Amino acid sequence: MSMIFRFRMLSDENDNFVRDYEVQYDTTLLDFHRFILSSLEYEECMASFFTADDRWEKLREFTSMEMGEEGDDAPEAMERVTLGQIIHNNRDRLIYLFDLFGDRAYFLELTGTYETDKEASYPREIYARAEAPDQYDPSKSGDSDDGSIFDDAMGDFSDFEGDDAYDDEY
Repeated sequence: MSMIFRFRMLSDENDNFVRDYEVQYDTTLLDFHRFILSSLEYEECMASFFTADDRWEKLREFTSMEMGEEGDDAPEAMERVTLGQIIHNNRDRLIYLFDLFGDRAYFLELTGTYETDKEASYPREIYARAEAPDQYDPSKSGDSDDGSIFDDAMGDFSDFEGDDAYDDEY
């Protein structure tokens, strides 16, 4: 009998967003990546999974594309790694970085392991609450502010516009 992992996925962009997934332990990270994209109705994109410690610090990286790097710290390709190879205990964590340039991610935690239901097909979404943040525009997420950190920082520079007393010469 095959084993199923149940993951809870959360977002730091929308406190109401929750997804629970059931995935077979021998599913590759690449297949899990594709399932997540499909369930969130996102387009295909480059992404990475990271194993994470109990403070959500990134540990090992697994990329959707072969990076061609070698060594102990080099990321591994998702297609060559199964969940069962990197997930071993309840509360093990993954970070799913779906926006590499915006450093936007989802946080997944193993909440249980179960025997396969012969009537079910996997992977599957078993619980969903709130809409997923927009894939490309974080300002469209449920808990976003009207501006970005970048806009706020650049707004401080406008204080100097037209100020003749401010010398920008070095």
